[in-house]
Amino acid sequence: MEDKTKFFKILSDPNRLRILKMLQIKPLCVCEITDVLELAPSTVSQHLKLLKEYGFIIEEKDGKWVNYEIHPNPTDKRISALLSSLDFWIADEAAIQSDKEKVQRADRISLCAK
Repeated sequence: MEDKTKFFKILSDPNRLRILKMLQIKPLCVCEITDVLELAPSTVSQHLKLLKEYGFIIEEKDGKWVNYEIHPNPTDKRISALLSSLDFWIADEAAIQSDKEKVQRADRISLCAK
């Protein structure tokens, strides 16, 4: 049972849910995620570390950026099932809608230059 509860523990934090929803839109770097969530980069990095550790996301180097994205083929298929149901649970939340708009306007070149 413990191995199953870890997935729900990861999903129990609103900011991690917001990150997952943002990454369903497009791959993002830490600067972009930090800007949308309005959290410290260290806090965002901790959330990303957990999401990566449990197989929800992957990171990929792209020049000077490290992009985070939804894991396209997680080894545990329960992850795909959980991610596919996020819209059912939280798509209509105001924070999710606001994040979606911010992600679409995010300009990593100006954000990462700060």
